Amino acid sequence: MSSVHPVTDPNAWGSSIDEAVNAVSRGGLIVLPTDTVYGIGADAFDAQAVAALLAAKGRGRQMPPPVLVPDTLTLDGLATDVSADARALVETFWPGGFTIILPAQPSLAWDLGETHGTVALRMPDHPAALALLRRTGPLAVSSANATGRPAALDVTAAQEQLGDSVTVYLDGGDAPGGVASTIVDATGPHLRVVREGAVSLERMREIAPVLGLGEEPQVPDDEAQAPDPASDGAGSDDVPPADDVPPAGDAPPAGDAPAEPGLVAAPSTDPAPTATTSDPEANDG
Repeated sequence: MSSVHPVTDPNAWGSSIDEAVNAVSRGGLIVLPTDTVYGIGADAFDAQAVAALLAAKGRGRQMPPPVLVPDTLTLDGLATDVSADARALVETFWPGGFTIILPAQPSLAWDLGETHGTVALRMPDHPAALALLRRTGPLAVSSANATGRPAALDVTAAQEQLGDSVTVYLDGGDAPGGVASTIVDATGPHLRVVREGAVSLERMREIAPVLGLGEEPQVPDDEAQAPDPASDGAGSDDVPPADDVPPAGDAPPAGDAPAEPGLVAAPSTDPAPTATTSDPEANDG
């Protein structure tokens, strides 16, 4: 049987957070408000709980959920090979509607699904969500909706879609954002947007070079026009080398979607190339 607990008043939400923490520690699912949309969450290190989360949404392991974290310090504990540009984006847009896909620490004992060795991370900008995360640690979180349906913007919508599959619902009122997080893939040589959302491409480019959806890195003119040394220059049919192949990212758009009050590319909008780890619905979500 599910229960609903208010988290609108920091001075009175202690018992509500306690209920959610207890549910997570027992392997149960919770619904929580975030700064984008509502999310459904589980202990990121409990494989059975994560499987239950995916089942509640009607999704398979090929669409792993993003992981919400309580602070930027958690980044290096969960991910590796964080470039200076990726770190600059995190430091600028966390907490907030920004999800980043990174190589996961290989020593971590978790099973989020078919992540291909990556993890989508986000720090939400919501006081109740952060209060919860400081108690539970990293949570696997996807948008609080059944796959194919809109991400929930209030606890009632989440209940209608997820029902008793969730143990505790935290009611924080209407979701303040309503827009899924932007998801950036930082697992390859170039930072790439795999789902557009709360943070614009223009804003990110003020911090670091980021490729937009479907955009390829530019080839220097001298390199693009250089003759093939193996060719005599007469009617050559040689084809120049292909541009860098974009790393596998989240399928969009998703989010929890964008939302996965999330993720990875994973909200009901999250996006899909080869090695996906963002939740297309994830919020962050």
